[in-house]
Amino acid sequence: MAQQMLLKYLNLRQTFPQLLMSLDYLQTSILQLIDKGYLFPSPVRDKKGRRVIIGIAANFDPQQYTCEDMSKVHMLTYEALLEEEDTQVFGFTHFGDFRTMSTAHVLLWSPTVFATIFKWGEQSVPMRHKEVHFINVPSALKYVYDFTRSRLSQKIRDRFTIHGNLSELHSKLDPSILPKEYGGVIPMAQMIETWKQQLAEKRERIMALDQMKLLDNKCILKKDGNNNKNKTSTS
Repeated sequence: MAQQMLLKYLNLRQTFPQLLMSLDYLQTSILQLIDKGYLFPSPVRDKKGRRVIIGIAANFDPQQYTCEDMSKVHMLTYEALLEEEDTQVFGFTHFGDFRTMSTAHVLLWSPTVFATIFKWGEQSVPMRHKEVHFINVPSALKYVYDFTRSRLSQKIRDRFTIHGNLSELHSKLDPSILPKEYGGVIPMAQMIETWKQQLAEKRERIMALDQMKLLDNKCILKKDGNNNKNKTSTS
């Protein structure tokens, strides 16, 4: 099982290198998105010991950044946090504020690539997604939310919750793990600086992940138990 996960992980990275490799936090666009507060983890774990990943759509300008930038920030965050043994065991809680999210964000992505990344990602990246909380989801974009959930397993779908306001969110998610701007204690800027220090410590190890190669994908088992027949390019 663990071997298959590793093979699928390498295959995913090599299939979409422009989205999932070269994860240098000092790359201009990645660093800008981190500084703006698009995606970062809280330094405070939730009551069950999980890392809490915070995403704020308003801090991603679709006129300035690309789907590659978006994907790399996400993958960098996941890779860095998965180095923590406690996180591997206890998993993740996700919080996303979708205020100002628009069709411009959606149109950055090819529907096929977007769907594949979500479907393969659950099977290929060893993350334990325990809770997913959203607020300010625009009604006009609910089809995106529904489509995204449809690409995931029923187990993960059941862990998604949309909240109508912060009070409703706080009834399910302890506000102490959130930035001060969302009812917590620690200012967002302080959380981001703490995160950047951690990324600096892990930078070389994360960039070294690109040296891992999958020579072919014939040994990867699909859900029907059969092997893949097409080789994956490593050039």
